[in-house]
Amino acid sequence: MVQDLQTYRIAPEQLYIHRLTFLGIEAQRQGHGVAFARAVSSLIFGGTKDWHQGEHLALAAMDASIADPASHLAEVEANQAALAAAGHWGVPTFVLNGEPFFGEDRIDTLRWRLAQAGFRRG
Repeated sequence: MVQDLQTYRIAPEQLYIHRLTFLGIEAQRQGHGVAFARAVSSLIFGGTKDWHQGEHLALAAMDASIADPASHLAEVEANQAALAAAGHWGVPTFVLNGEPFFGEDRIDTLRWRLAQAGFRRG
């Protein structure tokens, strides 16, 4: 996100969101969505200076797979529709058996509910 850290004003033009979103979709398609999200979140929010420049996100093979982003955009739109259907608008939101879990503070509760439902860490 492009934001003025002095005023906290968010720029109307977001330069990085589409590439990051499509890369996240591609990572998930390749079975590495959570690992990608963890790595990129650490990069962006962990204090890496100029995280968006140089080799920090040098992912040529993944970028090549989103050269024609139509299916990635369709997946974004489908996810947005599912989020709205769950009655939410923000991230992170997870829905398990119709129960929404919104916000970082609800992840532990989601993990508890997943365990109750029989899901185990691999």
